[in-house]
Amino acid sequence: MRLVLCRILHAGYGLSLIALIATCAAAQTITLRRAVELTLSHSGVTGMADPDQARAYAAYREARSAYLPRLVMGSGIGGSYGFPLSLENAAPSLFNVTSQQVLFSPAQKSFVRSANSGYQSAKWQGQDQRDALIQDAVLTYVELNKWNQELDLLKAELGNNQKMEHVEQERIQAGVDKPVELNKVKLATARVRMRMAEAQGSADVMRLHLAQLTGLPVEELATDPNSIPSLPEFKQDEDLARKAMQVNPAVKAAEQQAVAKRFNAEGEYKSLLPSVDFAAQYALLANFNNYDVYIRNFQHHNATGGLVFRLPFFYPVQRARAAEAKAEAIRSGRQAEEAKQKVSLETLRLQRIVQQLATSVEVAQLEYDLAQSELQAAQVRVQAETGTLREEQDARGKVEQTYNALIDANLALDKARVQLLRNTGELEQWALRGK
Repeated sequence: MRLVLCRILHAGYGLSLIALIATCAAAQTITLRRAVELTLSHSGVTGMADPDQARAYAAYREARSAYLPRLVMGSGIGGSYGFPLSLENAAPSLFNVTSQQVLFSPAQKSFVRSANSGYQSAKWQGQDQRDALIQDAVLTYVELNKWNQELDLLKAELGNNQKMEHVEQERIQAGVDKPVELNKVKLATARVRMRMAEAQGSADVMRLHLAQLTGLPVEELATDPNSIPSLPEFKQDEDLARKAMQVNPAVKAAEQQAVAKRFNAEGEYKSLLPSVDFAAQYALLANFNNYDVYIRNFQHHNATGGLVFRLPFFYPVQRARAAEAKAEAIRSGRQAEEAKQKVSLETLRLQRIVQQLATSVEVAQLEYDLAQSELQAAQVRVQAETGTLREEQDARGKVEQTYNALIDANLALDKARVQLLRNTGELEQWALRGK
């Protein structure tokens, strides 16, 4: 949306170009691209800074590390009475080292794939959060720009109404108009002040929200309309719904989550299959544990290593756990399908709404152009003394009304297009394309 302020000048609102340039120069502006960049850096939802993504990656590393040796050093010092019994399933020792790693495990292979898919899902979720932040920053910036434009218009309108009050007072004193005409002008001025209060309040809210997003002081925030890139035109015959299902981060996250649940269920079932581990242990034993009394060839240094085979043949708890994981995988698959259908339907709805709003903008533009023509005609009649100031005031009010409607229509169209860009995965590229 870039309805430049020169339209105000064309409408005859009395705001000089020099004053407009001085006002813009005095304001400390921030471009749309800079606002988006600051929002992303301020939020921390970038890369591995996202805690959910970091947690998922740690879970993947944990599952994959089962194939690496796990070395544990320690000591099991303790006294013995009689034969030396074990301390936490290990012989009492001055120093010991244990090592264990997976050599063959169909279940662990599936668990690694599940963790990897979970990590991919977390990355897509992070991208979806990133797109949501960009959309929030873009819409806040665009709406703040809209209110700023409307405030400039209302200030010019207020100045014109005050001039009209002065002129009307002179006409009443001269006996040309009745006092009721002055009340009508004052009512119009009061309505402008009411709209100014509404616009100022909305602008303050948008400015504060943008400051919270970017981390900048509120006083430094002003928009630059020229920094907003032109939004693309969406063809109605283009299959954007299918494209959204293929690239939308929320859909991709749901699909990867379903894959992760499926691999997890597969791993739980494969936990009933044979597996092979490698295990080794070294221990330094002491005389005070009575080893030399009960063991004929006792020695201080001892080591054991070999393969550990496991074959679960009766494990009802694991079978129940596998059935639970399978049900969870089915539910996750259905959720992924629902996410695809939701995004597809929403994208198609937005695509059609964009067409409707584009038509509304066209109608609003024509109404504004017509109102401008009527204002120019009224001004010509007043100068030729064939028209009245009341006609000019009514024409000016119609211009102001149609201009506000044009701004609102453009804002609604821009919001729909931004949402459509997010659904099709093109929002970030568009937002960072500007200055």
